[in-house]
Amino acid sequence: MKTKRVSIKDIAQKVGVSNATVSLVLNGKEEEGRIRKEVAAKVLQAAKELNYEPNNFARGLRMGRSNTIGLILADISNSFFAHIAFYIQEYADEYGYSVIITNTNESGDKMGKMINVLKSHQVDGFIIVPTEDGEEDIRELIDQKTPVVLLDRYFPHLPVSHIVVNNYHASFEATNLLLDSECQNIALLIYNNKLAHMTDREKGYREALVKRNYYKPELVKKITYNTIEEDISTAIKSLLLEQPKVDGIFFATNTISAIGIKELLKQHVRIPEDIKVVCFDKNEAFDFMPFQIPYVQQPIQEMSRKSVDILMEQIKQSSAIPTTMEMFASMSNKS
Repeated sequence: MKTKRVSIKDIAQKVGVSNATVSLVLNGKEEEGRIRKEVAAKVLQAAKELNYEPNNFARGLRMGRSNTIGLILADISNSFFAHIAFYIQEYADEYGYSVIITNTNESGDKMGKMINVLKSHQVDGFIIVPTEDGEEDIRELIDQKTPVVLLDRYFPHLPVSHIVVNNYHASFEATNLLLDSECQNIALLIYNNKLAHMTDREKGYREALVKRNYYKPELVKKITYNTIEEDISTAIKSLLLEQPKVDGIFFATNTISAIGIKELLKQHVRIPEDIKVVCFDKNEAFDFMPFQIPYVQQPIQEMSRKSVDILMEQIKQSSAIPTTMEMFASMSNKS
């Protein structure tokens, strides 16, 4: 049986005061309403006893806000984005905000639709992991002076707040990890798109190898999101035919890494004896592997916290100077 939601009227009847008195107390305006301290105390005690939960949405609308934010993710099945969703909900709740979570599956059309859906829900702002062709949708939000923060990805030419890790540095260090393990023929499996974070990861990989005269462009394999399993299978089979033999692989995302490692094992490749691997981000599947997989560890919790903080500041000010926050990822050898 559904429990009836406790209202301001219920509290007023219990204490024996008006609805207006209860409303002023619950909104912290008892002094403005010249309400005696003992009455305010009784109202708060009654609210506690009745397990009163404020209707933040209704309160927000009275203030011209909905007290909700829209979170648009690229792939909710990816553990990286799932963790982001968890932390953003936690931190938004600290501000009294709810989060409406949507997913694009890397589709620009879906991203545009999700923005419109969230607008219809009157969200106060957006945290968005943008798609490759989503630049115009973000530009439109900027032109409309809508509070928005980009997370994990960004468009270099747009004046919009964004929070990312230093993808170049992280990939440079990840590739050096393989080089320091005496690998000389190191392949890269990476998404075939022009988003800045992907181009930075490829640049870090390339420059680490160029520095030691080991760069071979034919070892860079581009993967399409919509045909990811087929592309990775083809890429791995092609790499295993290379001469001299590939002895290291850098997987540029955790999804690519999980599928790539599965394919390597299917081809009876021993990791790390035959081929050493390093991955950008951890995949939950790593916990079930019989060997350790080094990976780039992004500060997901901190990134989520900063994105919420910056968005709330924008909502508070209605306009804000775009903030760029670049964080450093760390290497982990834990499985």
